[in-house]
Amino acid sequence: MKKFFTILICKLLRFVGKLIGKGSSMPGQVALKLCPDILKRIELPQYIIAITGSNGKTSTVEMIAHILTAAGKTVAWNREGSNQIEGVTTMVLSNATLSGKVKSDILLIESDERYARKTFRYISPTHYVITNLYRDQLTRNGHPEFVFEAIRDSIHDDTRLILNADDPLVSVFGHDKEDVIWFGADKLSTDTDTLVGRYNDGVYCPICKEKMTYSTYHYNHIGNYRCTSCGYHREDTDYTLTAVDMQKGEIEINGKYHISLALKSLYNIYNILAAFTVASLVGIDGAVIAEKMNDYVLKNGRVIQFKLGSRKGTLLTSKHENSVSYDHSIRVACACEEGADVIIIVDAISRKYFTGDTSWLWDINFDALNDDNIHDIVLAGAYVNDLAARFSYTDIPQEKIRLFEDIHEAAAYLNSDRKEYIYAITCFSDKGKFLSEVEEV
Repeated sequence: MKKFFTILICKLLRFVGKLIGKGSSMPGQVALKLCPDILKRIELPQYIIAITGSNGKTSTVEMIAHILTAAGKTVAWNREGSNQIEGVTTMVLSNATLSGKVKSDILLIESDERYARKTFRYISPTHYVITNLYRDQLTRNGHPEFVFEAIRDSIHDDTRLILNADDPLVSVFGHDKEDVIWFGADKLSTDTDTLVGRYNDGVYCPICKEKMTYSTYHYNHIGNYRCTSCGYHREDTDYTLTAVDMQKGEIEINGKYHISLALKSLYNIYNILAAFTVASLVGIDGAVIAEKMNDYVLKNGRVIQFKLGSRKGTLLTSKHENSVSYDHSIRVACACEEGADVIIIVDAISRKYFTGDTSWLWDINFDALNDDNIHDIVLAGAYVNDLAARFSYTDIPQEKIRLFEDIHEAAAYLNSDRKEYIYAITCFSDKGKFLSEVEEV
């Protein structure tokens, strides 16, 4: 009766929450108070697929759900992105019968990396994808090694790991383990021989702490690495990006499957590869996966097309306090050969906790904007002076930079008869403030 009552209350609260546009976490929070081990009492489906990591969780989960649903599978997943234990509990109970059986073929769980040990205390995933580990939300998460320990504690012995072989901080989860599935990229035309970025979290071996060497860098500390001291190295991959053509917007997986890109970002390509890997392991044919992923446009609001007057543009939602996310948004803008203006907005740091710390701005490779493809650079928001101070340490000519504390004034400046494309780079907290100034298309 306790299980029945807990599930019933959660479903009722979820129903009310949907009516008022809220409630993805609160029903689960109440359920956990009524029955702390409720997730242990639920009958789960054959496939329980979990995804965690610093970046790409929501996008990867959405793409996996899209592929599996299109292939005829029923999938329960936290489509609203509520990825801590309360939100996961809401999702699981909402998709369960009152007797406690999840009705879907597949349970697909996005989990916050810091709280994964809580999410998977009572749930043992059959497959566990770990996308990457980056410096992320310093105030909340500290150093990547702290997050590493939280994820490590969430891994069950009977779970099959699906790991990014190109990230040395992730690959260590599979060190000396059997039956690990590895995904990653061959040497690509976009690779560099030296690190491009403001810092290198892959400089030291996560096993013995000695310096590592890289034969190639895909981006930041993601690449082909080896420790000459203890022998720790990038593993051979089961699912591989064998070619990337950014100009054509096309990738090749395992030398045979071609996927055209809606968003030409290497960052997003890794999400596609992870989704391809999971769908393949569930039994979906590679040709079917490629067909479903061709020109797929994410529905999660990370990338939004807009018009500002007569000008067209793209909003790229980056993750505040996460320099790699910003670096890749900048790379997308710099790849615009027709020329583009860029607006960067920092008006709030977080939606969930108060902090005025902007030290993470110094980890972002803003120097990359010193590119012939980039024309005007508009800095806007309450932290415009922090942005200006950071940009003063780049080689970008000051006459290319415009400062506006008011976002409305910044949008008004860009609303001109010029023809250049506009890239708006901001975070979840501030994207609505910019979207209120433009027309979504």
